[in-house]
Amino acid sequence: MKTNQTNTGGMFLENESRYGFNETVEKLTEQVGIIGWRVLNVLDLQAILHEKGKEVLPIKIFEVCNAKHAGRILEQDAERLYASLLPCRISVYQTSDGKTRISRMNSGTMAAQIGGLTEEVMSVAFAEMETALKAIQI
Repeated sequence: MKTNQTNTGGMFLENESRYGFNETVEKLTEQVGIIGWRVLNVLDLQAILHEKGKEVLPIKIFEVCNAKHAGRILEQDAERLYASLLPCRISVYQTSDGKTRISRMNSGTMAAQIGGLTEEVMSVAFAEMETALKAIQI
């Protein structure tokens, strides 16, 4: 599994999918459920931008959540500062070379900079999501 972190300081991760765009979208939705998470929303940025007269290659942004993890952060006033990191977001997009890629924030690295309960929760959440993505990426 090759993960691209070029020019992001390790804050974002990108992997090539072993599937085409539509199948990657389906597999991601499936994998999120398998690990006990939920897809809250899918933003079809290609369709949204098309409505505004801008044409881009296929791209969908998934907002995914695990209520147990989110609840641990959101139930503490001191941790609610990090609510803007929730829900987790995963992008699936096609590049001009026809490949399908998956990107997301490296919340494990982000969590290490925050520390405390947020680091604990985000590190576990990150590991769970990376396990799910292994089934999809090359």
